[in-house]
Amino acid sequence: MTTAPIDDIELHAYVDGQLDPERRARVEERLRGDPDAAARVDAYRTQNELLRALFDPALAEPAPAAGRRARQPGGWLRHVATAAALLAAVALGWFARGVGTIPPAEAPSLAARAAVAHVTYVPEVLHPVEVGAQQEDHLVGWLSKRLGSPVRAPRLGDAGFRLVGGRLLPGEDRPAAQFMYEDAQGRRLTLYLANNPEEGRETAFRYAREGNVSVFYWVDGAFGYALSAEIPREPLLRVAEVVYRELNR
Repeated sequence: MTTAPIDDIELHAYVDGQLDPERRARVEERLRGDPDAAARVDAYRTQNELLRALFDPALAEPAPAAGRRARQPGGWLRHVATAAALLAAVALGWFARGVGTIPPAEAPSLAARAAVAHVTYVPEVLHPVEVGAQQEDHLVGWLSKRLGSPVRAPRLGDAGFRLVGGRLLPGEDRPAAQFMYEDAQGRRLTLYLANNPEEGRETAFRYAREGNVSVFYWVDGAFGYALSAEIPREPLLRVAEVVYRELNR
């Protein structure tokens, strides 16, 4: 008898601690035999941690005193921006140079935003992207127009990944974008693009890790890029090298 897959509603309830002991035990038993569902549980837990890091400081702010004008949103947004910079919570180093690490408090918001977007959309089954790979020309044209510079979706066949599609995302002060890829085993990775405010400045690859999510990120030309996946550093590095070559050919 084939066991039906665990649906996302039940997995979310499990991660959020909303199941009674009997149902929780049944889910845990099934997770031991369902690596795909177990991976989704890890992704949901990471997503929850990232969202708590983003919004808990704002929620903890005291309410304005009676008769006092409500706070302007700038303070809340600063909390969110600061939390986003901390989300990576990682040891960062120069790519292939072993120059050491940067303290977690200095983790850049590019990697943090990419990690949040990754864990938000990668677990989706029905709507992982806004525009699918079958409409790639439309997707690239739309994102290029919205981001204000030509955008490319790198070909990652040499690394074993095919394009699933992409979506428009909110950035720090302008729109950002995400391309999603998938390999034959169903593993997904995402490439996050955000406008580079100092066009012309370039950086070497750097590495960040938050929970199970590895991120390689760099700045090149009009954009900052961040490649995220729940795979170890070295395999992701090889994919990042393919991405870089594709974007610069």
